[in-house]
Amino acid sequence: MKITNFTLYSVKPRWLFLKIETDEGVTGWGEPVIEGRSHTVAAAVEELSAYLIGKDPMRINEHWQTLYRGGFYRGGPILMSAIAGIDQALWDIKGKALNQPVYELLGGLCRDKIKTYTWVGGDDPQQESEQISALMEQGWDTVKMNGCGRLKMIDSNSSVDQVISRIDTIRSNFGNKIDFGLDFHGRVSVPMAKVLLKELEPYRPLFVEEPVLAEHAEQYSVLADSTSITLAAGERMYSRYDFKRVFHAGGLGIVQPDLSHAGGITECMKIASMAEAYDVALAPHCPLGPIALASCLAVDFVSYNAIIQEHSMGIHYNQGNELLDYVLNKDDFTIEEGYMKPLPKPGLGVEVDEEKVAEAAKEGSDWKNPIWHHEDGTIAEW
Repeated sequence: MKITNFTLYSVKPRWLFLKIETDEGVTGWGEPVIEGRSHTVAAAVEELSAYLIGKDPMRINEHWQTLYRGGFYRGGPILMSAIAGIDQALWDIKGKALNQPVYELLGGLCRDKIKTYTWVGGDDPQQESEQISALMEQGWDTVKMNGCGRLKMIDSNSSVDQVISRIDTIRSNFGNKIDFGLDFHGRVSVPMAKVLLKELEPYRPLFVEEPVLAEHAEQYSVLADSTSITLAAGERMYSRYDFKRVFHAGGLGIVQPDLSHAGGITECMKIASMAEAYDVALAPHCPLGPIALASCLAVDFVSYNAIIQEHSMGIHYNQGNELLDYVLNKDDFTIEEGYMKPLPKPGLGVEVDEEKVAEAAKEGSDWKNPIWHHEDGTIAEW
């Protein structure tokens, strides 16, 4: 079997799909994307494809190392996301060619189902409470919310009070019937993170995600020493080498590599194993499309330390198209009482609606995240 062609599809809401074809008619799908920089990643995929045309798609480890080490400059969000989507598609081909789900090729199941959480959008506690009530009726008992809006490097007591009041409302309305993670989204400086984590402790969030930016990862251990709240991060780390430094320093209780950003299944399996060796839980980041989710699930179902899976169904980012709009085997993605089961079909388990994808790609997507400013005109972290 030989790789014959690469085709990229930019689709709404903010996704990039990759189809890799072979001379034996077996095709694989991947999702190489950085949200807001999908066209840049597409250019990187096109450059990397030259290494693979005419090659045997089954030699995934060889191809991964070639794509990573074959260029003098390596790593970072663009190149690692390009490799991630290619890697996903190669695993999809291999599973289909061998008529096995990818998780069987990775050693087989270690669990029967994986717990999921879903997003609650907005900053108004009343609206959030309404959304949580609706989600509880659908069977979810775990959600994630933005922990705060824009914050200055040193912000006022009133700004802190607004954050705490909002979380107090949620906990007061639902007690311990729900668990919630709070995403600081890198919006919080190191000084303010110390303040907010202390104030949030009585509300016992399941975790606080990206308490500070990954650029300040050396502070994770410092912050962890000052709080009982579990800290989570990893969506803006792109290889085992990024995670290695964090594991060595300590501080994180949960790591969140993104299967479309951190080198794909091949690399994230290694990150998951490294995390297990440090007794750190795994919760892959995934506010993306169906191929990214299927890749996450393949890793979840063979990783002992996987605890929960994010997904984008119904997420506030998905304006224009939903995850299942591009999927033919929608029933395989059913969530029951907040849990997903292994996708049963060969490969990644996604039957992509190629006709729908091709039609959506005619319009394409050029999503960009908002640009925020503080009241004094300085740029704020979104």
